Amino acid sequence: MRIVVCVKQVPDSAEVRINPETNTLIRDGVPTIINPYDTHALEAGLQIKEKTGGTVTVLTMGPPQAESALRECIAMGADEAVLLTDRAFAGSDTWATAYALSKAIELVGADVIICGKQAIDGDTAQVGPEIAEFMDIPHISYVRKIVDAKEEMLVVQRLMDDGYDVIESSLPMLFTVVKELNTPRMPSLKGKMAAKKAEIRKITAAELNVQETELGLKGSPTQVKNIFAPEARKDRKMLEGPPGESISTLVKELVALKCI
Repeated sequence: MRIVVCVKQVPDSAEVRINPETNTLIRDGVPTIINPYDTHALEAGLQIKEKTGGTVTVLTMGPPQAESALRECIAMGADEAVLLTDRAFAGSDTWATAYALSKAIELVGADVIICGKQAIDGDTAQVGPEIAEFMDIPHISYVRKIVDAKEEMLVVQRLMDDGYDVIESSLPMLFTVVKELNTPRMPSLKGKMAAKKAEIRKITAAELNVQETELGLKGSPTQVKNIFAPEARKDRKMLEGPPGESISTLVKELVALKCI
């Protein structure tokens, strides 16, 4: 089974900066981490591989420094890594990102595609389902448990507001995961050694055989008009004391602020 896990290198949320001209995140010089949800996606891929056999390929789109995130994934147990990198991808919204990733997955080949439910820098939860739509394959969002995994199908539980659905899907298919699914493993010493020597495959826009107008800012129908990092507020007050007294004080504060 060919398993592709899409990961994203995201800026540390405490160090977010915004480019005022393009209204996009400034990633150069900002500490980065693997999107936390994507580590659960990788663990899911590794567990499926251990049960059914096959390979796990991690894929990301980003600048050259995103290679470090891929090596971390190899240290955790991934077999291969692919970096989709080109200046033509800069400024991509979720549509353009998903389109480019779908074309890269078609080059790599996949039976199962796994994504974290969302990235902590954008919080849209759109890229995974959009990849599936571009590839015209089934997708299941918010998977909380993998019930069964076979070479021809998967059975999973999809998290719902009032419980969960049990869904069976044929392959190829894509699913996104939530944190409740598993606990990501730690990189092993053997994995870290393999990660240092691993060859990262790089794919450019030219290899995708698509029009440049379909990529990056040119291919992004979503235009951000304004974006900003909220300022930390210091006018906070902690109410202490018995519940009844605290509630009375809270009501008075809300009335004074004209909130009620």
